[in-house]
Amino acid sequence: QVQLRESGGGLTEPGGSLRLTCEVSGRIRSVTAMGWYRQAPGKQRELVAMISSGGYANYADAVKGRFTISRDNAKNTATLEMNNLTLDDTAVYYCNSRHTVVEGASYGQDYWGKGTQVTVSS
Repeated sequence: QVQLRESGGGLTEPGGSLRLTCEVSGRIRSVTAMGWYRQAPGKQRELVAMISSGGYANYADAVKGRFTISRDNAKNTATLEMNNLTLDDTAVYYCNSRHTVVEGASYGQDYWGKGTQVTVSS
């Protein structure tokens, strides 16, 4: 069984920094990409950042230059460093693992974490 465990998040002031970490556990053979989505109250879930197994990263325009995603393929973890946070970054952040293939499987599936709250408030 695949599980995504998220850590980090919390409360900070505008201009502050936070770090989110996601670990994918289980009998994992490969994870094509890992990343983060977020959902603010009353809004749809949106992509924040995604990184491939080869290290290629893409970001939402709203976070470019402020957020950095990294990945440890050996540990199946992804980290999102968030700097210069603004009020608009307040949301529940969800970890996503794309096309995750478990041992013995011939196809991959997408998995989601339960979400972690990030609140930016003065």
